[in-house]
Amino acid sequence: MRQLHIEVSGLKPGTRLLAPAGMCSPQETVTRASVTGGQIIDVVLEAELGLAALWIESTGESLTLTHRIAPAPKGIDYPEAVYVPRITRYTRAADDLAEASRALAAKAGGGRAGIDALVAEAEARFIYAHPDARFNDGTDAVPYLSCGTTPGSCVDINTYLVASLRAAGYEAGYVYGYFFPAEKGGVTHDMHCWVVTRHAGEVLDWDIAHHMKAGLGPTRPGLNPRPGWRVALGHSMGHGYDMGETMAQLKLLAEPMQAGPGGEWQKLPIIARLPVA
Repeated sequence: MRQLHIEVSGLKPGTRLLAPAGMCSPQETVTRASVTGGQIIDVVLEAELGLAALWIESTGESLTLTHRIAPAPKGIDYPEAVYVPRITRYTRAADDLAEASRALAAKAGGGRAGIDALVAEAEARFIYAHPDARFNDGTDAVPYLSCGTTPGSCVDINTYLVASLRAAGYEAGYVYGYFFPAEKGGVTHDMHCWVVTRHAGEVLDWDIAHHMKAGLGPTRPGLNPRPGWRVALGHSMGHGYDMGETMAQLKLLAEPMQAGPGGEWQKLPIIARLPVA
């Protein structure tokens, strides 16, 4: 059994924060969570997604959230909710993107070849970067990038890819958690995300951003094209959690967050550690 430790700093005693409780993937399942430097005061559900979040109160200026992780039972897939299309501005393809995606998949011959073609198209539309403004900021659907390249992180690239795949009729989902590069010895400071497809009984993981960052050439399916380890903690975009007097409407919940003074939810400084042999 492995343990994932999320160290959160920059807190005040009594700070309340929301953190993902974890999920099951074909590789591993999060079996339990505990907190030092604070306490879990509630577990709240995102019923539509089948996910839970931990409502935590700190007792000091920092806390550590520990997830205990075990190998997944044989034959387990990602949760079914991963593949279910949802109508949110983060997942719905604009009409021109939907039309172009269907045409591209059909031209490739459909089936797995269509998935490959849409992955390659998403890769061709981005250069890896962390822009201040995202390509879909201020839109009510995922826009079509018809030519050239756009700066984008793993979040941007995978937002585009999932919308494109679903518009073309494929089962696809957005999964997030943490990736720990081998060269950093089981330490990271932010989340990572990837895409999963399910077609004709075959489940495949796709990580375009890692292929770009490592210069690995055209994206191929598989986890960890860069050497390292990853943990899945949640899936999908467009989350809502009700903590009674506090309501969180979030794009996603990958890292611990707290409500800011204006009601906007903010990330907190973290160090994630996954002890490795």
